[in-house]
Amino acid sequence: MALRLYNTATRAVEPFTPQVPGEVGIYVCGATVQSSPHIGHLRSMVAFDLLRRWLECTGQRVTLVRNVTDIDDKILHNAGHAGIPWWQLAAHFEREFAAADRLLGNLPASIEPRATGHIGQMILLIEDLLARGHAYVAAGSVWFAVGSYPGYGELSGQRCEDMLASPESEPGKRNPHDFALWKAAREGEPSWPAPFGAGRPGWHIECSAMAETYLGAQFDIHGGGRDLLFPHHENERAQSCAAGRPFARVWMHNAWVTQAGEKMSKSLGNSLQVTHVVSLARPIEVRYYLLSAHYRSNLEYSPQALAEAATAFRRVVGMLERSAERQGAPIALPPTGVAPSLPPAFVAALNDDLSMPAALAVLFECTAAGNSALTSHPGDPAAIERNAVAVRAMLHVLGCDPFDPHWAEQGRDSRAERALATLVDRLLAERDRARARQDYAAADDLRRTLADAGIAIRDGAVAATGSRWSLADPTDAR
Repeated sequence: MALRLYNTATRAVEPFTPQVPGEVGIYVCGATVQSSPHIGHLRSMVAFDLLRRWLECTGQRVTLVRNVTDIDDKILHNAGHAGIPWWQLAAHFEREFAAADRLLGNLPASIEPRATGHIGQMILLIEDLLARGHAYVAAGSVWFAVGSYPGYGELSGQRCEDMLASPESEPGKRNPHDFALWKAAREGEPSWPAPFGAGRPGWHIECSAMAETYLGAQFDIHGGGRDLLFPHHENERAQSCAAGRPFARVWMHNAWVTQAGEKMSKSLGNSLQVTHVVSLARPIEVRYYLLSAHYRSNLEYSPQALAEAATAFRRVVGMLERSAERQGAPIALPPTGVAPSLPPAFVAALNDDLSMPAALAVLFECTAAGNSALTSHPGDPAAIERNAVAVRAMLHVLGCDPFDPHWAEQGRDSRAERALATLVDRLLAERDRARARQDYAAADDLRRTLADAGIAIRDGAVAATGSRWSLADPTDAR
């Protein structure tokens, strides 16, 4: 069965055919580097890494572009609050996102372009929209005229008359639904010269310009989190199509990681940072957990759910380890590729819009069959090897092969990481209690102790989120 993917634009699962046979171009909305990554961010990274791996497994050559938004209102606000330059804050959190990406075993993107490196392309696109009558200049800013593009709202299924207008009033803005392509320069904020006046880009124009730069005026797949569907992706599509660019052929959106039914987000104060989650389970187990639900279904997070997923994954790995011991040699993957070793039902599941629940059912069936072969008397070496190779091949496709050098290297350090996390969390809890009773001398002393050990702390309201920690970045200014 050929690959079928759910296309948000048509609201249907459709056969996927790349516009250039054998090559697939994917643009995924990446991080706005305003603060530390949480597992909601990681779910999107892992979901599209799975798509990329499966396409490559089936013989496609994939170009995956994932942007970095390094100039944004929130970045400017957070940098001002921290008392550091905006570019320093953006660079710091970009490194955190890159580290989390590697930690979870994702393949590196083909390129990760920064918004600030593509101002020229954005200006050219804005000039094209102005020339075509889809944008206008007002008080130094440039606005996209939503009413000039009849297809606005088709991607997200919304109508302008039903949309809430922006509560902010901007000089010269003609329609409350119009959105900024270019923001006029303000004192104390970064700006770039442009024919329509100095300023900085709006959020949406960045992705349109970068996608076209690396993938062309039309490309195969645009991906991102469901929260980006409106307004971000709707606005991207509108401005690119209005400028005569066909843009994305297929739109894919992963669902959220939730807690108690609510989307995980910093604004709700319920986000879980990567450093905390990997203290509860090994990174490979966190990856498996993030893959365990269908990418279009919400994944409800709790420490118990993570622990259950980790236990299930360890059972699979245990079968592989026992098989290797019985055979007297590691379970090797075929040198020509894993595709011939994959069970047909697993292939059918991933071809059906990356149906992970069905794929994992096949994984556990083969694991159970492998365990049965291991416990049978006198034993069936052929069945042991057949099931072990199939299981390892499936884990390889999922990026969860425990014998991959990436995970083997991490495994040597995982016990030390968990020990460090346990000790630091206890010291932070003690410090939070000191802050709560207003014993600031004790709290400051604990902070200095952690800082001397290379631990950076970010404080929240004690009653709400407490303090967060990460390894200090040695390149940050002291």
